[in-house]
Amino acid sequence: MEKRNNIVVIGGTACGPKAAARARRCDPQAQITVVEQGEDLSTATCGLPYYVSGVIDSQSDLVARRHDFFRGVMNMQVLTRTKAVAIDRKAHKVEIFSLETNRVSDIGYDKLILATGGIPVVPDLEERHLQGVFTLTKVKDANALRNLLSPPESRKAVIIGAGLIGLEMAEAFTSQGLEVTVVEALDWVLPTLLDSEVAAYIEKHLRRKGINLLLGQHVIGFEGDKNGWVRKVITEDTEVETSLVLLALGTRPNTSLAQNAELTLGSTGGIVVNQYLQTSDPDIYAGGDCVENVNRISQQKMLAPLGSTANKHGRVIGTNVTGGCETFAGVLGTAIAKVFDYNVARVGLSELQAREAGYDVVTSLVPSYDHAIYYPNGKEILVKLVAEKSNNRLLGGQVVGPGETAKRIDVLATALTFGAVVDDLANLDLAYAPPYSSAMDPLHNAANVIRNKQSGYAKALTPMEVKNKLENGEDFVFLDVRSPGEWETCRIEATQVRLLPLRELRAKLDELPKDREIVTFCQTSVRAYQAQRILNGAGFESIEFMDGSIAAWPYETSG
Repeated sequence: MEKRNNIVVIGGTACGPKAAARARRCDPQAQITVVEQGEDLSTATCGLPYYVSGVIDSQSDLVARRHDFFRGVMNMQVLTRTKAVAIDRKAHKVEIFSLETNRVSDIGYDKLILATGGIPVVPDLEERHLQGVFTLTKVKDANALRNLLSPPESRKAVIIGAGLIGLEMAEAFTSQGLEVTVVEALDWVLPTLLDSEVAAYIEKHLRRKGINLLLGQHVIGFEGDKNGWVRKVITEDTEVETSLVLLALGTRPNTSLAQNAELTLGSTGGIVVNQYLQTSDPDIYAGGDCVENVNRISQQKMLAPLGSTANKHGRVIGTNVTGGCETFAGVLGTAIAKVFDYNVARVGLSELQAREAGYDVVTSLVPSYDHAIYYPNGKEILVKLVAEKSNNRLLGGQVVGPGETAKRIDVLATALTFGAVVDDLANLDLAYAPPYSSAMDPLHNAANVIRNKQSGYAKALTPMEVKNKLENGEDFVFLDVRSPGEWETCRIEATQVRLLPLRELRAKLDELPKDREIVTFCQTSVRAYQAQRILNGAGFESIEFMDGSIAAWPYETSG
């Protein structure tokens, strides 16, 4: 009788169940065991912020597959409330500990799959053990928060970390009536995902929603009351009163089991795997949040703690542990999140990441609407593209705003996957009808701005570069070419600003100094670019327009 393939999976959240299910479909005779420390398999932890807010009402809604599916339909042994303690690679055994019976036993394997996920990053502060200090990686964390908020025991919350979970939870807490402060050590929100000028666009929205942002501030301690409940968060610059703290500093790979088994770990802290998702031991595979990935643009190693990546890993692993030969090419860092009324999406390299990786880049910053401007209920989006200057290869993009961003970021992800250049994006045959898009999609416009810059027609400064010039008191003309009505409604207050509507520009060229720098701006940069070309044609030499213009200006305005 032919020996059955004995597959053991450690970890039951995303990658593990996917690998197990794929392995079963590929090999109906395999013996498959799933070991999970928690009570459930296939828990949608990405939905935890929406469970805390009440958008998702029931804990059961977060469980994608029940035990009986894996046991009955998939014919697997499922060991929940069971912890994997150690791996004996030589004997091909895993030592496990039952949290219910306190018994230790061994499981043999032919192929072992590590899907141990990540563990929350917590600050090295003695007071982090105060009551009321939470992380959010498991359903039990979300239940603890829900129990605290309903009935409401807390009116103030501090979130430490302005990443995706931190901002999603800012909305969740606000929806429950809490006063929310977000503390971030770096200088802008979503610092590993967005460039600063795009993040500033989000920050403006967050402040309008009542979120107190403390950026560029490190937390140095907590202070509790006599009952041991957190009451203050202390930063280098200030103290914030609170009765609830959420640590949203991200996760790090859970690699203790792999490390103790002397599997190779990478510079990112994740388990090293090859293109087949094998570890340094060919009989042990690993995937999900515990492994490091290859960035498909820079080819550098990176972590990608996302359920989407974990599920892709699981399919590859399930194929390969049953005799297949499937590869995983890497990730683009694609991400999307809902931040109050804004949709925040990104893919590839940010401008900062691209420059740090050694690329010489050209960018565009284009405000637009998500469908034809004349069709009712259009919503704003802001698109930033990053391309390699020498060959116009697309490197990344960011799309944010209340409008439709998901389809744009997915188009960019597809383009990046196939190595597209800016010209390819500019000429993509995208679907067009007024309810869905404009005749020239915002992605087309963003690509064409880069083409204009590369051809020498367009010269631009970012809003932040212009802001620095204004604050430094530089001698230049900041030329607003909008209409007087637009000026009255919304304007930038600075001594360098001058209003000269585009329709009057040609008639009043002699009123402008040819020996001074002129930076043009309008609402979305279309008229500003036209003004730049008019001035260039009239012999003005030091002319730029402000990328994104008023729509991308994240600072205060008057009117």
